[in-house]
Amino acid sequence: MRRAMSFLVAAMVASAALTGCAGTGGLDGDLADDWPAMAAPGPFTPAAEVCQVADFIPSVGLSAYAPVGCELPHRVETVHVGAFTADRPAPPALASPEMRTAFADCDKRASGYVGDDWRAGRLRLAVAVPTALGWTAGSRWYRCDLTELTTVEAAATVVTRTGSLRDALKPPSLLRLGCQRTTREAGRVQRLTPVDCAVAHDAEFVGVWAAPDRPYPKKPEDWVPLYDGCFAVIARYAGVPADAFLRYRSDVVVRPPAAGRWAVGDRGVRCYLWLSDRTVTTSLKGAGPAALPRRTR
Repeated sequence: MRRAMSFLVAAMVASAALTGCAGTGGLDGDLADDWPAMAAPGPFTPAAEVCQVADFIPSVGLSAYAPVGCELPHRVETVHVGAFTADRPAPPALASPEMRTAFADCDKRASGYVGDDWRAGRLRLAVAVPTALGWTAGSRWYRCDLTELTTVEAAATVVTRTGSLRDALKPPSLLRLGCQRTTREAGRVQRLTPVDCAVAHDAEFVGVWAAPDRPYPKKPEDWVPLYDGCFAVIARYAGVPADAFLRYRSDVVVRPPAAGRWAVGDRGVRCYLWLSDRTVTTSLKGAGPAALPRRTR
């Protein structure tokens, strides 16, 4: 027994000696001095190309921020996050120059993200900013958010969707606006309802006209430039001359952004070709004068 104990002690001493002399494999034996210093905490900034389960809100704080992967059901997708450069005590107001600049950037980024002008689809773009508390803490970001809608007409509701909107308007696309059937009242178009182009219809989305920076149209004469602009879009889309006879070939429906969106800088007017006297069962894109003959009355 005494011999066995002596052998065990000797083995332990030898093992300790060998361990103390062994190489460290590139380590210096100090486990604390190789960690990089942690960065100082900064103001909250949201991420881009993520989605949100909740509906869009114009002011976002850290407590309300809960991003998810866009493969999960969601109602908002962030396509870009930019930064304000103005030195001001509070987040910029809706119609301020800073918000107009932010919207212009978001407009361009969103269209690039989906593969076409985002207004060519059932989409809505909105700009979120930090809360007043977040702004005071140093947040200076703006967030470009897209949502899918049930319609671009009145009474639109947000769609809960799965999958990213990246390249969502590249053909073929179920989100793109196309042929429409009108609902009229007193001879005026009240509503446009999407239909397959093979189904009888009397209207078609032809594109977006960028209105100049001028007050929101209120009086009848204020609407004249919008009609003129959309007639030019019709001519390019259908492949007909943009001349004085164009109004004898087609009528037009214009859908400008709402007054509040106009104030933030949205100038994209949706334009629709309208056949007030007949229906067709095909798209009129590039159809030419034969498909849009001059009407005599």
